[in-house]
Amino acid sequence: MTELLPLVTYSIVMSSTPGPNNLMLTTSGANFGFRRSLPHILGISTGMLVQTMVTCLGLGSLFTAFPVLHTVLRIAGAAYLLVLAWKLAGSAIGDVALARPLTFWQAAAFQAVNPKSWVKSVTIASVFMPATLGVLPGALLVTAITVAIGMPCVSVWTLFGVAIRRVLTDVRRRRVFNVIMAGSLIVLAFSFLR
Repeated sequence: MTELLPLVTYSIVMSSTPGPNNLMLTTSGANFGFRRSLPHILGISTGMLVQTMVTCLGLGSLFTAFPVLHTVLRIAGAAYLLVLAWKLAGSAIGDVALARPLTFWQAAAFQAVNPKSWVKSVTIASVFMPATLGVLPGALLVTAITVAIGMPCVSVWTLFGVAIRRVLTDVRRRRVFNVIMAGSLIVLAFSFLR
């Protein structure tokens, strides 16, 4: 069990630190509440489950063999974040552009272009796969641990959004919050392109 402690620590750090998923969940919690953001949370968890599993089963070796794939993912992820930032910055309470949180499928699919998710999955596959287990049991183990840790961590970001929602009852404050969060997504998008 002690050999799994580094994986647990890594999963906590990667799931708890700011990134596209956590910024979008904070925004979703603030604008829509926890219950309406739940499909977004579940979509992220499911997307990460699939991504980690297929990476551990061999997809991760493609990133080693073809480093250009990292560049393609960074550009696609940055472009998607810029689209979300545009929608968020242009929205106000009740606007059509931000009338609902991301759906389960949108959140799950976003993991395919989320560079932070890929870094996490590739690192898990290349560093934390147990050598004593076969590929499939090892992939199942590290994926289960990662998802079990990740879901509560990203939920905390949504709850943070819900907590600050009381401060954002004024339309102007919520507008400022949405613009700040959009700006954060833009900064994050450009950091992907470095």
